Amino acid sequence: MRVLRSAAAVELASLVLLLLNLATVHWPVVATLLGPVHGCAYLVVIGATVRESRSVSTRLLAVIPGVGGWLVVRRTGKRHTADVSTDAISR
Repeated sequence: MRVLRSAAAVELASLVLLLLNLATVHWPVVATLLGPVHGCAYLVVIGATVRESRSVSTRLLAVIPGVGGWLVVRRTGKRHTADVSTDAISR
């Protein structure tokens, strides 16, 4: 879950920075550096989601660029919290 959260944060931050660069100064070096970072984070989000969830709808959320990772974290986080609290009650 920690990998998914980190990758989702990097994916969103890199996308925002890429779009800001595009809308303002459009420095090619920024796109050259941040483009691969964003792409790798996007792929890590998809891979971590496939590992964490068997739900098709959750996996499809991961494919949404930028916000998909955070949507998956929210969805799987609620389920993970519910599982932990049920385990504590059953003991």
